[in-house]
Amino acid sequence: MKIEQLLKRFFGYNSFRTKQREIIESAINGNDCLVLMPTGGGKSICYQIPALYMDGTAVVISPLISLMKDQVENLRENGIEAAALNSGLSSTEEAVIRRKCLSGALKLIYISPEKLLSEIPFLFSHIKISLFAIDEAHCISHWGHDFRPEYTQLNILHEHFPSVPVMALTATADKVTRKDIVEQLRLRDPKIFISSFDRPNLSLEVKKGYDQKQKLRFITNFIKGHPNDAGIIYCLSRKGSEKVASELLKSGIKAQVYHAGLSTFQRDETQELFKNDTIQVVCATIAFGMGIDKSNVRWIIHYNMPKSLESFYQEIGRAGRDGYPAETILFYSYGDIVQLSMFAENSGQKEINMEKLRRMQEYAESSICRRRILLNYFGEETTNDCGNCDNCENPPKMFDGTILIQKALSAIARTKENISLTTVIEILKGIMSSDVIKNGYDKIKTFGVGRDLPASLWRDYLLQMLHKGFIEIAYDDGKKLKITSSGNDILRGTATSTLCVVEKKDYSKPSAKKKPRKLQLEIPTFSDMEETQEEDKELFEVLRQLRLKIAHENKMPPYIVMSDKVLHLIATIRPRTVEKFGMITGIGQYKQEKYGKLFTDEINRYFEKSQE
Repeated sequence: MKIEQLLKRFFGYNSFRTKQREIIESAINGNDCLVLMPTGGGKSICYQIPALYMDGTAVVISPLISLMKDQVENLRENGIEAAALNSGLSSTEEAVIRRKCLSGALKLIYISPEKLLSEIPFLFSHIKISLFAIDEAHCISHWGHDFRPEYTQLNILHEHFPSVPVMALTATADKVTRKDIVEQLRLRDPKIFISSFDRPNLSLEVKKGYDQKQKLRFITNFIKGHPNDAGIIYCLSRKGSEKVASELLKSGIKAQVYHAGLSTFQRDETQELFKNDTIQVVCATIAFGMGIDKSNVRWIIHYNMPKSLESFYQEIGRAGRDGYPAETILFYSYGDIVQLSMFAENSGQKEINMEKLRRMQEYAESSICRRRILLNYFGEETTNDCGNCDNCENPPKMFDGTILIQKALSAIARTKENISLTTVIEILKGIMSSDVIKNGYDKIKTFGVGRDLPASLWRDYLLQMLHKGFIEIAYDDGKKLKITSSGNDILRGTATSTLCVVEKKDYSKPSAKKKPRKLQLEIPTFSDMEETQEEDKELFEVLRQLRLKIAHENKMPPYIVMSDKVLHLIATIRPRTVEKFGMITGIGQYKQEKYGKLFTDEINRYFEKSQE
């Protein structure tokens, strides 16, 4: 069977995406490959099609049991024989998988790096292996954002299996990390494939100048404006994730916490509830997300700023994996910069971590298209603005901020650069705090010169000054603010600078759901279908309930039964026969036979009721 026929039969797609065909053909021809492709970009198909095409069993090395479980369920739902060999199996379950493997019945077997190494002399020396696929390959690199020591031992694969091609796959790796992956895995003259890092279905937005209460109010209203949409809130600390989850629960939102301080049982339970759409929100540290393949996450909120653009890109990539529109929001604050800078200062790789943090700050503070900044970071140039980020949709307004900057710098200079950001604001606002009174700061000329502006606005302007390089934080001197040479130029009046207008925010109203951009959906033309047919939103909800019922009966997550994107297509095309149901993009032969009658019967019932 040709690779296009395999694609259509098992996955329901009529054509390959960019780079997929070249990667698949390269693997079939026995070449090692390094594949960089964004989350939701179709990485899995790059090794799943070769696995179906080639003789033997493909061995997929994956870091997490839950991720393996998701991918195996997905493959089985498409009619593909696959299994995962891990520590969570009973002896009986493991024996069944081993028998299937030895008989050649399995086309793919998923396994952790540790389990793979222990099985090389045993199971894997007795079966025909078609391909090794190493998922989340950035884990092997010291320069990657998720280094895992057990991955470094995978460099022995070619010693034991010299004729088996190795494919390393990742969604996020800069040039240094890519080079390290190739060297660590000892890939032989690898073909390197770098797809576009662009995820046009993700909207990008940054919120600045919010205090804790305002953040929580905004998040609560945002979720209420997205009643059926699953999302993840990333927090910097365990305590932070617990506080956010607690506040959401008080507001009647189904939310759970996920962090490394919880027991394995608690973490697994949260993951299962989220996968099965039983809870809407997970408030988590970075420990959450890589372990699931949930395709219908519709939004990601960063309660705190991540430490690097790699981490940020990886985390927002967990939204919209089905290709349907999803929203991402990043809160950016001075407190995050202080905390993350201290982490970087105390890390074993201070210089590189500080540089990564600076690039993250530049993204958050930028007034140009945010997608261009992201793509440029990963070495992908683009000359066009995206039209789907806050800077493109509402370009920031600038004003001459020289006098405001001089007022703040004067306060810092007159206190001999011996104060923190909070004290600067107290001086500018004329607040008689204990620190101000104790040090006599109420006597300096600058005291109260900025009382006409709210403290939140001063905090935002100081953040902009920090980003523009007029001030810096002395982390080794009590986090006091110091004036830089360019700041002194402003203070002396030999230079000027603009500041960005901070829009007033209304936190009291629920956040309206963003109107999704029109995406190119592959819609087959039927003779009895109008070309301009719009999606029937009421039918979509009916089909969503049917999907949920099927998922519960089969004890699997709803998105594995059918992705949101496919469900939207069904609600647009409204197939009335099983044959037409099978023509929809994303529905392969197995799903057509398994679910076609259930869905078309439901659609026909819906139309009969409408006519009545």
